Amino acid sequence: MTKAPASERGRGLDDADEAAVTRQLGRVPRGVVGVAHRCPCGEPDVVATEPVLPDGTPFPTLYYLTCPRAAAAIGTLESSGLMRRMEQRLEAEPQLAADYRAAHEAYLRERAELGDVPQIAGISAGGMPTRVKCLHVLVAHALAAGPGVNPLGDEALAALPEWWRPVSCHDADLEADGLPGDAEGGS
Repeated sequence: MTKAPASERGRGLDDADEAAVTRQLGRVPRGVVGVAHRCPCGEPDVVATEPVLPDGTPFPTLYYLTCPRAAAAIGTLESSGLMRRMEQRLEAEPQLAADYRAAHEAYLRERAELGDVPQIAGISAGGMPTRVKCLHVLVAHALAAGPGVNPLGDEALAALPEWWRPVSCHDADLEADGLPGDAEGGS
C-alpha cells in the first residue's frame, strides 16, 4: 500500500482522481479535500473529506474508503463477528484501549486541521474511542495515517485479502463496464 504524498493531500481531486472516485462511489464525491491513500494499482482508495459538507451538514468522517472491492472485503470481516471480538478485547486489554483512544485523539487532531465544527467536537468515527462500529472507517484511517496509529484498523487491514488482485482495481472497473482490462494487473 502507498500513502499519497503530502503534496497531494489537501489540494482536492484532479480530474482523473475525481473520475475514479465517482466511478468507485457511483456518485460525485462531496466535500473531498484530497486523496489520503492510493491502492497499489494507483487508484485512490481513501479520500479525506471536509468536516462540513458543501450543503452544511457536519461530517465527522475525515477518511472515507472509496474502493468498492476493499469495502466488500471489509464487509465480509464485519459479518464474521470481528467487531464484537475487538470490542471485547477493548474491555479486557488496557493497552489496546489506550492505543485506540490515542487513535481517536489523532483522528480529531487531523480533522481539526481542516476546521473547527462544534457540532462534531469530540466525535471521531467508527466507534472510537470505546466501541467498534465500522471497520471501513478504521481501515480508511489505518491506510491514511499509516501503520501504528490505529491498532484495530491495522488489525482489520492485516486480515483483508489483497483486494486489488488478480487484476488492478482500474481493470476490474473496466471489466465491469464491459471494456477490456489488463489481466496482468497494470493500471
